[in-house]
Amino acid sequence: MRSDPFRGFERIMEQNFPGFGRAPRSMPMTALRRGDTFLVELDLPGVVRDDVDLTVEGNVVTVHARRAPANQDGDEVIIDERPYGEFSRQLFLGDNLDSGRLAADLRDGVLSLTIPVSEESKPRRIALGSGASSSDG
Repeated sequence: MRSDPFRGFERIMEQNFPGFGRAPRSMPMTALRRGDTFLVELDLPGVVRDDVDLTVEGNVVTVHARRAPANQDGDEVIIDERPYGEFSRQLFLGDNLDSGRLAADLRDGVLSLTIPVSEESKPRRIALGSGASSSDG
């Protein structure tokens, strides 16, 4: 087993300065467009549905998630490298997306967001008028 020379320092700082290293963390994300829909997936391993807060305000989607350690009082923790605490991420949506129809689901540690392109932004065919241009000869 390899040792991390900085882990001892981090542990001392966490014990002596509550909140050290506990700033909100980001979550890895994949975003892609599939036809008329944007799909976003955020990794939230070990986070349960009740610990996810998803809000939309204007064109900003905010994801807050919490994960608590599994250890209980009296447990002797040998190694604990998993991040705990608050995680957050903000997504700024383009004006062409319909945030009012955003759908979300959490499954197998992945938060999936589906955001449709707004009807006004979809490409559409414009029919040519049949009017003839007149010229005053």
